[in-house]
Amino acid sequence: MCAAKNPARRLYRALSAGLRVHTGETMNTRDMKAIDCLYPLLLKEWKKTWVEATNSRGELKCQVEAAWGEGYDNGPQLIAAMDAAGVETILATDLLAWSYRRQERFAADMTQQITDLTRKYPGRVYGLGDYDPFNIRASLAKLEEDVTKRGYKGVYIHIYGYDIGLDHRKMYPLYARCEEMGVPVSMQVGHVLEAMPSEFGRPMQLDRIACDFPDLVLIGTHTGYPWVDEMVAVATKWPNVYINISAWLPQYIAPQLVQYMKGKAGSEKVLFGSNGLSWERYCEGMDRLGIQEDRALKIMSGNARRIFRI
Repeated sequence: MCAAKNPARRLYRALSAGLRVHTGETMNTRDMKAIDCLYPLLLKEWKKTWVEATNSRGELKCQVEAAWGEGYDNGPQLIAAMDAAGVETILATDLLAWSYRRQERFAADMTQQITDLTRKYPGRVYGLGDYDPFNIRASLAKLEEDVTKRGYKGVYIHIYGYDIGLDHRKMYPLYARCEEMGVPVSMQVGHVLEAMPSEFGRPMQLDRIACDFPDLVLIGTHTGYPWVDEMVAVATKWPNVYINISAWLPQYIAPQLVQYMKGKAGSEKVLFGSNGLSWERYCEGMDRLGIQEDRALKIMSGNARRIFRI
């Protein structure tokens, strides 16, 4: 019997060569050196401004304070928490957080804090910039500095407060510039918990964007719920569209998306992100989903390394 048809011999040769062989089993996701592709920088100074703004102005109708925990006093505390949870790298969002009702920013600017952490902890912290579609020239100028001078790895868009769609003409200068620079664009899709209309978060908008910018990596975050089928359909159709499972602990992810994640093709199109929820609970939940080891590894870190060039 040839070696190719003899599993025992193939396994022995692979182990002798020091290779990891997929056996169909799952593994502890804590061992996968996770890359959190969507993390609000939960330093206490930022969290305080966010909670105060959302509570006092009626922007948010849920207890983000409880969901996010206490936050961290400083960088060393954050890195220690990452180490304890098995998280190797975070992509921290420098979010504008634009108010639909008041038409103003309601969260602190964290550009300097993210930049400081990126320089102090190389390889552990990177930034994701933002974009204001009503201040295009200034936004693109900052994007250039974010990527070339601050080491940011892309952009994160929270479109709802602007009351325009992701495929609106005011968004196209961003997509063109990011495609030119070779940096991905992450964007929240699905409903929004803040006091803003959710309709402009429909994932099907990415269909047009992906068609017009075939070399631009687009990442729909927050699973696209309640339009998960749209998100999966667009990611399946376009090679440059991906899904980030941020903001939904694994036990609450829609069954059709879980099924997609378990498949060979789907596991190559899904990224891990927490949106500030517990890393430990994410890892525990991922373990319970029963995703094959090689596929779970892609979701937790492999896809991110490839897409963000980490």
